[in-house]
Amino acid sequence: MDDISVSPRQFSLQPKKEYKKDPMYYMEDGSCILAVEDTLFNVHRSMLARDNSSFGTMFTLPQGDNVTEGYSDATPIVLVGETVEEFRHFLWVLYALPHELRIVTSPGADLNQLIAIARVANKYSFKSIETWSLDAIQEYVTRKPSPIPNAIPNPNSYMFLPHSADSSAPHSPLTATNIEYTAQLTRLIKLAQLCSHERLLNTMITLLKQLMSSSLQYAYLAMTLSDELGLRALKGPAYLEVMNKAVLANEIGVGLPVRPKSTTNSGPDASEPSGEGHDNGGQLVISSSQRLRLLSGYYRLSSLWEGLRSCPPSFDHASTCGATWHQQGCSQSWLEFWKEKTRTDAVLAISLADILGRLRQVQKEFDRWGSATYMHHECRMTARRSLQDLIKGVEDALPDYFSDS
Repeated sequence: MDDISVSPRQFSLQPKKEYKKDPMYYMEDGSCILAVEDTLFNVHRSMLARDNSSFGTMFTLPQGDNVTEGYSDATPIVLVGETVEEFRHFLWVLYALPHELRIVTSPGADLNQLIAIARVANKYSFKSIETWSLDAIQEYVTRKPSPIPNAIPNPNSYMFLPHSADSSAPHSPLTATNIEYTAQLTRLIKLAQLCSHERLLNTMITLLKQLMSSSLQYAYLAMTLSDELGLRALKGPAYLEVMNKAVLANEIGVGLPVRPKSTTNSGPDASEPSGEGHDNGGQLVISSSQRLRLLSGYYRLSSLWEGLRSCPPSFDHASTCGATWHQQGCSQSWLEFWKEKTRTDAVLAISLADILGRLRQVQKEFDRWGSATYMHHECRMTARRSLQDLIKGVEDALPDYFSDS
C-alpha cells in the first residue's frame, strides 16, 4: 500500500542528468525550475512562496558561493517523496480559477486528486490549501449516499493484502480494484492522522468500524492501522473483532463434544478463512506482538467477566425506596436477576471474552424484564443506567486490555 508519510528529505541538490518538460506546468515565463522524478516544472516563485510555505523560507536563504538551484534546466531544485502526478495535482490548485475549483465539491470530484493536494500541501506547509483540501475530502466522504462504501467491494469477496505480500503474484485472488479501494481507505486514514484533521479522522474511523463488523479482513486492516498510527479509538474495537472472529490457534481434538460456535463469530469470514492474510491452516497471519496482545486481551476480558457475573453493577437506591420499599429486597431482586441472566443460553452462546456482547445481551434481558419485580421503579432505572455506564466504561478501556504490558 502507498505510504503517505513525509520523507525528512524534501529537497535534493543532486539533479538527474536527463529530464523531460511537463507539458502543462513548464511555463516559459516561469521563474523557478523544479524536478520531480524525471520531469521538469517551471513555475513562478511568487506562487510557490505563498501561504508562508517552505518554499518561501528556502528562497530567502543565502546561497553563498554554491550554484543557485532552480534557475536553469541543468540545475533544478529536485523534490523527492512525491510523484509527477501528485505534484501536478498540487500545481493545479495553485493556478486554478475559481470556477475550476468548484469541481472538488461536486459529485464528479476526484478523491485521489484531493488526497495528493492535501499531502503535498502538508509537506511544504501550504496551510490554507491543506485545510481547504481536507475539508473538501471530508465533504466528499460524508456525502449521501456515501461514495466510499459504495466503491468498496463486497466484504464476502474482499481479502486484505498485507504489506509484505506481492500483489502481482499469480496466486493472489485480489483484483486491481480491490487493492485500490483498500489503499484508498488506508491513505485517507493516514492523511487525516498526518494532518491532525480530527473530523476526517473520526469519520474514517467510524466508517472502518462499520466495515470491520461485517468482515474479518476489515478488522485486520483496522488492527494493523491502529498499531501503526497509534489510534486508540480504533485499537480496542479492531482487536476485539479479530479476537472474536479469527482462528488464532489450531483446535486439538480430544474426543470431547464440540460446543456450538459463538453467534458473534458467524458469517463467511468466521469459519475456514482462506486466501491472502491466512496460512494453510486457516489462521490469520499476524505478528508475534499482535498475537500477544490478542491472547492477553482474551485472558483479561474473560477474567473480568468471571468477576462481573457474580457481582452486579452497584447503584444508589432512590430516596423513596427506603421509605416505601425494603431496600434489602430491592437489592436481592437485582442480584437474582443478574445471576440468572448472566448464565442464560443467549449469553453463554457468546464468546467468553466478548464481554461487550454479553453485557449487551444482559441489557436486552433487562429491557424485557417487565414490571413484575420486587425492585422500586426508580431503582430499576438507576440500575439500568449503571449497566449502561459499565458497558461504556469497558468500551473506553478496551484498548488497555489489548496492551503489551
